Order: sequence, then C-alpha cells, then structure tokens
Amino acid sequence: MLYQLHEWQRAFLGPLSYFAQANARMLNDNSSPLGKLSGAQRLAAGYELMHRLGKEYEKPEFGITSAMAHDHEIAVIERVALDKPFCQLKRFKRFSDDPATIEKMKHDPIVLVVAPLSGHHATLLRDTVRTLLHDHKVYITDWVDARMVPNEFGPFNLDDYVAYIEEFIRHIGAANVHVISVCQPTVPVLAAVSLMAARGEATPRSMTMMGGPIDPRCSPTSVNNLATTQPLSWFQGNVIHTVPANYPGHGREVYPGFLQHAGFIAMNPNRHLNSHWDFYQDLLRGDLEDAESHRKFYDEYNAVLDMPAEFYLDTIEKVFQEFLLPRGLWDVAGERVTPSAIKTSALLTIEGELDDISGLGQTQAAHDLCSGIPTKRRAHKVIDGAGHYGIFSGRRWRETVYPQVRDFIRKFDKVAVAGKKAPAAG
Repeated sequence: MLYQLHEWQRAFLGPLSYFAQANARMLNDNSSPLGKLSGAQRLAAGYELMHRLGKEYEKPEFGITSAMAHDHEIAVIERVALDKPFCQLKRFKRFSDDPATIEKMKHDPIVLVVAPLSGHHATLLRDTVRTLLHDHKVYITDWVDARMVPNEFGPFNLDDYVAYIEEFIRHIGAANVHVISVCQPTVPVLAAVSLMAARGEATPRSMTMMGGPIDPRCSPTSVNNLATTQPLSWFQGNVIHTVPANYPGHGREVYPGFLQHAGFIAMNPNRHLNSHWDFYQDLLRGDLEDAESHRKFYDEYNAVLDMPAEFYLDTIEKVFQEFLLPRGLWDVAGERVTPSAIKTSALLTIEGELDDISGLGQTQAAHDLCSGIPTKRRAHKVIDGAGHYGIFSGRRWRETVYPQVRDFIRKFDKVAVAGKKAPAAG
C-alpha cells in the first residue's frame, strides 16, 4: 500500500502546489496591485518554496541544442539510436556549416556514456555529455522509468542490464567505441566487456570507470554498510512495492524512486534544509541568479525513477553483499565473468578523494581484476577535493577531470585511415 499512499499524497499536494505557484506569480508581478502590498515579497517567497516542496518533478530534458567543438559553435540534435523496453540508446548528433570543423569532427573518437540506473535519470549527466561533445561523438544510455514499462515486457535483472550494454556496444561498433561508465554501471560494464573478450569478440578501445563499486569491500561507505547490515529478505519486504494502476507498468514490482530520493535526502538532511532556507533568503534579497541555480539543481535532483525490483535486488545481493565480481564468482546467463580476459581495451579509473558513495579504492580495484591489460595501457586518477558528483559534473569535472579523460581517450584511439570516407557530421 505504500506506493498507493504516496500516490494519494501526490494527488493531494498537486493542486496545493499549483495554487502556491499561482500566488507566487501574482505577488511577484509588478503590474499586479497585490505585488505592491506590504510584505508581498515575503509572501511570494514563501509560496514559491511551498510550490517547490510540493510539486511533482518530471524527468528533465537534456536540452543540449548546441555546443563548442574545435573552437566553433555547432548544432546538436538528440536522436534515439536504439529503442529497448527498459532503455533508449541516444546519440547527440553534431552538425556544422564550417568545412574545417566538419573535417575535424569526422575523426573525433566515439564515446558511449553508460549512465547509472540508481534512482536519477540519465539527464543527471547533462554536464558530462555537454563537455564530451567538444571533442567526441557521444552516445548515452537513457534508462526508462520502470513504472512506465508495461508488464508484458517481463522482468529486468542485472543479467539483462549486462546484455543491454553488450548490445549497445555492438550496435555502435565495439572496435571503434570508448566506454565511460559512471558509478553503478562500472560493474555491469566491466562484466559486459569481460564476456565479450572471453568469447573472442572485439572490445572497446578504452574503458573509463568513474566512482563505481567494483569492490565495495574497499573503504566501505554508509551506502555499502546498509547493504551488508540487512539481509536480502529485509530489502524484499521493506523497499519493494507494486506500481499502482494509474501507470503503464501497473502490477510491476519496483524499488520506487520516491524511496531512493528519501534515502538521498536522509544522507545529508541538514544540507538540504539549509539549501531550501538559502533559496528562501535569495528570493527575499532578489538574488535571482542564486535562486535559479537552486531551481535547476533540485529540478534534476528531485526527479527520480523507479527501478525494476529484479535488477535492484540482484545488485544488492551480487554486488554489495556477495562481492561476486572481485571474488571471481560472478556468472551472467551461465557465463563466468573473467576480467583478466580483456587484453586490448585500455583502462582508466577515476575516484574522488571525498566520495561518500563509492569509497577510495573501490574503482581502482578494476586494475587488479583486469590483469590481462598491459600496465602501459592502464591509468588511475584520484581527484583532490572531489566528492562523488564532482568527478562527472561541475567545474572540477570540466577543468580537472575532463582534460585527463579526453587525453586518455585520444591516446588509445586508432588513427583514422587516410582517405577513408566519413560522415559529414559529428
């Protein structure tokens, strides 16, 4: 009943939120007599805060329509390259009317960004994508909210996730792509590439793994501790719920996004409380820039999705409780995952010094597992002062992390064959 209770609450708060929004706009409108009343600004700020606390946050758009590439502004169009029930493989196609820029973009490396399926939408990596577009052809996994997937498509577990990654790599072209995985997908990405290598298939030119739980036994965080202090039956009985009848996926068992969001907030409640208070104060002072920054952050942060129950429970059990990958005991669809089978893909691991989600050493553990990759084709970076989000978003990502990722990818990207005909856009 918890999911249904949440829906009733959402239905109740929705009209109140719209009412608060309308009042805030009237009180902020200089042409309205109400806006000239004493205390109108304070009332408007309170109403807007009420609106934002009670509103429903839909999935945001990537909204990337232009970018800089090779010192020129280029147009960007978002396209669906492959449509699967639980995920869309999206490409950000680049266009330019400058012949020199087009020629340079032809030879840019191809990158597949594997976004996490861990509560937030792939749009959380908007800054990652926008920055990569400067020097790369970019694809991303855009995971579908499980409540929107009809039951007729069946379950989706961790093995299915690995199979999706393999299919996406093959679709783009394994011999030409560089894979970047952020947080949770570092584990299934390493599994997918390991399985492809063991079968003798082509594997990506490089793998960049950022802040992921390859071996959660290293520097365990509060996230890791929760998974190990409760049995799997506790998760099954307490956080798995059924999608209500008002969604296409009604009847599907999921780990609801609203529970994940509550967990995010519970990790740093004072920080979020202070942030909302600062937003209220910014509105009173008329600091519109800081207020807009708050809106943009929470429009993304508060937009969450449901995860398929099978995938969530598999991840808890196999990744965070039994540590099957680092122990060499993980079988995917009957095939043993053997990272040492990877020989030709280069490996870059990146960790944030202050990461409180994937502790130091958890991602670096990939190097011990990928013993078949020559040392000269591997690198590890620790980003000083960076938390979890700082390694893939924000100023530290753009100025410190990205140049290292770009240079690593360029180093291991095959030189284009002279005279080979390439498409006219990036």
